[in-house]
Order: sequence, then structure tokens, then C-alpha cells
Amino acid sequence: MSNSETALVQSVDRAVTVLEILARRGEAGVTEIAAELGVHKSTAFRLVGALEQRGLVEQPRGRGKYRLGLGIVRLAGAVTAQFDLARESRGVCERLAEELGETVNVAIVDHGYAINISQVRGRAAVASHNWVGQRTPLHATSSGKILLNALPADERDNILKNPLERFTPHTIIDPIALRSELSEISERGWASTAEELEIGLNAVAAPIRGWSGSLRAAVSVSGPTYRLPKESFADVATTVRKAAADIDAIVGHLA
Repeated sequence: MSNSETALVQSVDRAVTVLEILARRGEAGVTEIAAELGVHKSTAFRLVGALEQRGLVEQPRGRGKYRLGLGIVRLAGAVTAQFDLARESRGVCERLAEELGETVNVAIVDHGYAINISQVRGRAAVASHNWVGQRTPLHATSSGKILLNALPADERDNILKNPLERFTPHTIIDPIALRSELSEISERGWASTAEELEIGLNAVAAPIRGWSGSLRAAVSVSGPTYRLPKESFADVATTVRKAAADIDAIVGHLA
């Protein structure tokens, strides 16, 4: 690691420590923060200033004391919403996994990827991979296609203008072909992948919208090709879309 990289890591560590100090003390001045960090007051002032610009700390009534800012609430709220979505949708996902016998996942979009926040294994999914917490490509997964299709046009265009990674011979890496499929997804209300991420693995997904109507997540069912063949996609999609609607009704208040 270079000296500049080491300094950057040290700065990040100190900034996090500042947040921990304020969380513990409630309020603290620059002098107190510098003393706890073991740094010069000017260094502490720069750290606090950077955090203040991001809204992570604030000065109440300009008294020279700092406390945690509303930016912390915003970040915590985003994480809490994910946990709430995973928890509140669990019952529906369990019923879906029981009905279809396959693995059910709930995924959200995160910095150009789909990240799975919940997984339920069906009775037939004995050796199913645990996808929770893992990022998967938007263009090569059924949930990812749902999420990609719902991105603002500029974000979607930015992803599609870059080379798309090929995971199997069936992965769609041609932007024109992928855009065409996204149009079909919009019309029919569900997405699918046939061995596009892994050979032998198929999946079907539907959008979770909530009361606002804007996309919040995607629920998918995945299984081996011999149990979830392409010919079954339309029928499976009907069941998955109903489950998505049930989740909508439950988690709509989280939107």
C-alpha cells in the first residue's frame, strides 16, 4: 500500500471514530475530539468539517459543539428499509418457495448490481447456493433485469454503453438485444433468465412496487433447468407475480 493510500485509510478510520465519539458523547467540541483521536486540533477540525459538509454531523445553534447530523438518519433509514423489506416479505416468500419447491430471493438495486437481501429455499432446493448479501449482474439475472428496466434512462444507458460481461454462452451481452428484452419485460410484467448466469440454472422474477407504484425490489424463483424449463416460465411467472402483489400489499407502507 502506498503512502497516499495509507493516509486515505487513516483519514477514513479517523472520520468513523469521530462519528463514534459523537454517538457516545452526544456532543463534543473540536478540542475534545482531537484529544480522543490523539491528533492536532487542525486535523480534527478538517475531519469534522468534511463530515459536516455531508450532513453527517452538525453544530446545534452554532455553539462550537458538534453532534450527529440528519445524514446519519438518512443512511440508517436506507438500511432499515432493506431489513424491513426482507423481514416483512418473508412469509410470502416462504409460501412461494413451498408452492413451487424452488429457491426464492428478494433483491434490490445497489450501485449497478442486484443485491439479494432475503432467500428462502424450497423443498427441492437441497444444495441451493446462499445468495444473501451477494451482488449479481443486472443483465444476467431475472431480478437484475427487472431492476435494470426500472432504472432512470440515463443510469440504464450508462450501464448498457459499457461492455457487458459474458458468464455463459447464453448471457445476453448485445445492448440492442438486451434493450429489446427489457421492452418485452415492460409489456408482460416479468423477467426470466435461461442459463445466463450459470449453466443449468433458470429463474423468473417479478417487480415489487409498494403503494407508490415505483419499483422497490424484485422477487425471483430459481431452479435447475430440468425442474424449471423455459416452457414453464409463463405459468411460473403468474405465481411469482401474485406473490409480488402480496408483498406489495404488505410492504407498501415502507415506500
